[in-house]
Amino acid sequence: MFDPYKRRINYLRISVTDRCNLRCRYCMPEEGIPLIPHDEILSYEEILRLVRLFVSEGISKVRLTGGEPLVRKGMVGFVANLSKIEGIKDLSLTTNGILLKDFAKALKEAGLKRVNISLDTLQKERFYQITRRNGFEQVWKGIEEALTVQLSPIKINMVAIRGMNDDEIESFAQLTFRLPLTIRYIEYMPSGNGEEWREGRILTIKEIKARLERKAPLIPVPSDPLDGPAQRFRFEGALGEIGLIGPVSDHFCGNCNRLRLTPDGKIRTCLFSDEEIDVRQYLRNGAGDEELRERLHEALKSKPEKHQINTHPFKKCQRNMSAIGG
Repeated sequence: MFDPYKRRINYLRISVTDRCNLRCRYCMPEEGIPLIPHDEILSYEEILRLVRLFVSEGISKVRLTGGEPLVRKGMVGFVANLSKIEGIKDLSLTTNGILLKDFAKALKEAGLKRVNISLDTLQKERFYQITRRNGFEQVWKGIEEALTVQLSPIKINMVAIRGMNDDEIESFAQLTFRLPLTIRYIEYMPSGNGEEWREGRILTIKEIKARLERKAPLIPVPSDPLDGPAQRFRFEGALGEIGLIGPVSDHFCGNCNRLRLTPDGKIRTCLFSDEEIDVRQYLRNGAGDEELRERLHEALKSKPEKHQINTHPFKKCQRNMSAIGG
């Protein structure tokens, strides 16, 4: 399956809910955001039907996101059903980790391969400042449980923001010497209805890499066919890896291989575009597989060549990131 720019599309990110149990400052206001009505959210059965269709068209990699996916009831059973779909080579989940301790073992047994955990600080007090919630210990216990049940690889996603957590770059890297974790530094990017995004707060991956290399040389790690956009490195003697993701300063649009499915049944072809193709109404009006395939290919045709973050002024997306899934 290819888009108009000859990019092979084989990766589907499914946002199963727009609900979240944190209120991260760069994502949403303290009072939260208007939620999608329950009857507009795709059922698990509807998602499974779409995934089977997507897989028949060439999707082989599926990631579950939110909001926070683990707040949706029935996730373990849904993962079990997804894992049975022939053709899915990689099934993963992105979580904030708050509920991971309770779900890691069951998710692993259901067929989940690996997990990404969003964590922007290793300091308990700062965790509250960033997320407006207590829960650092819960997240850390979730990481420990994921290690225990051998979800692998376990990736920690740190959004590096100047003046907020940039003094912890080295502390996160140090984790790779004692735990088999991949620490992924992600540039701060526009992400919805949180605090106003400012370019001056971006810590570029070039800056991050330079800081890490002052401590020790970074050794490049060969890419894997199922890898995402991260540049991969490791330190000599480390158990884990370092990943650098630069959606602003070093965008990877030329190799973009992904589509997104929103909780309310819209196909999005770019994280930073408001272009959406509705499939829910077709599902609920009795559309056959061929009609749904037409909608999928209609969405593919609308996939842009690149995002517009670097245009001035940048126009934020209308849909909040918690309803897209990052």
